[in-house]
Amino acid sequence: MITVDPDAAEAPYEQVREQIRAQVTSGELAPGTKLPTVRRLAAEVGIAANTVARAYRELEALGIIETRGRAGSVVSGDGVDRAAREAAHEYVARQRALAISESEAVELVRRAFERT
Repeated sequence: MITVDPDAAEAPYEQVREQIRAQVTSGELAPGTKLPTVRRLAAEVGIAANTVARAYRELEALGIIETRGRAGSVVSGDGVDRAAREAAHEYVARQRALAISESEAVELVRRAFERT
């Protein structure tokens, strides 16, 4: 069950994204679970379809879900790969917030691997 609080500080797409991510992480949504269509979830939650579509796109970029065209979106099956992608996206977001360039961020990762 997904809910959106219109008074929350987070944008609606972020609320949808984080609730689905939390349900996947907790195991409530198991690998292979089919998600509602964008339009159906939008109607159920009372938000625009584009808002749900953005949340799904971000979840797919994180490797949490896979979109299979007309077959719909499903929860991805590989937890390690999903966690690695999620960590990478969080790292990139943090580096951007710190105004670190891509080349500098990659170099920081290389150095970290050399030290461990």
